[in-house]
Amino acid sequence: MNFAREGIPFILIAAALAVGGYAGALARRSWALWLLAFVLTLLVLWVAYFFRDPERTGARGDRLVISPADGRVIDISEVEEPAFLQGRAIRISVFMNVFNVHVNRYPVSGAVTYVQYNEGKFLNAAADKASLENEQMSIGVQTARHKVLFRQIAGLVARRIVTYSQVGDTATQGERMGLIRFGSRVDVFVPVGSTVKVQLGQKPQAGTTVLAELPQ
Repeated sequence: MNFAREGIPFILIAAALAVGGYAGALARRSWALWLLAFVLTLLVLWVAYFFRDPERTGARGDRLVISPADGRVIDISEVEEPAFLQGRAIRISVFMNVFNVHVNRYPVSGAVTYVQYNEGKFLNAAADKASLENEQMSIGVQTARHKVLFRQIAGLVARRIVTYSQVGDTATQGERMGLIRFGSRVDVFVPVGSTVKVQLGQKPQAGTTVLAELPQ
């Protein structure tokens, strides 16, 4: 099992605490310390599970838009997107809970031509206004024929957005581009006329599930 590089320090800290707990339990022969050591072991396992980074494969193509996140589709709607697409767009929102893989991946291949960080609130990421008001990082990719924007959005618990993308980078569909710690949301904006391939409530996988097909 691979782990996200940002999670390694957390895993090591949790492991050190667990080792300290077992050392204390052995030294003092205390059932309370043995119980604490066991709880810390569970913490190590949970932190490692949270930062897991499995390999992903699936359909690829110039017209396909792949899910950038694991989670659940909570919104599919036509909205105004003035920042990058500069017009009407279809927004597909994927909400991640604390049990989902949190590594985010590029939904399309192309040139990264737009990266914008906006400070904001930490509202429940499932709320519709979170897409506008929460802390977020937006990444715009110019494909061969279209623009696609995706937005990492912090949530009520998530307070740390990690983004590897910089303007001028080459985005490769399905490759890792960042993560959001401890549950949040990713919005994908595609041009009007795209064919949506998922439904509300569906649980996509990052790098695998096709969210939409771009127009000809």
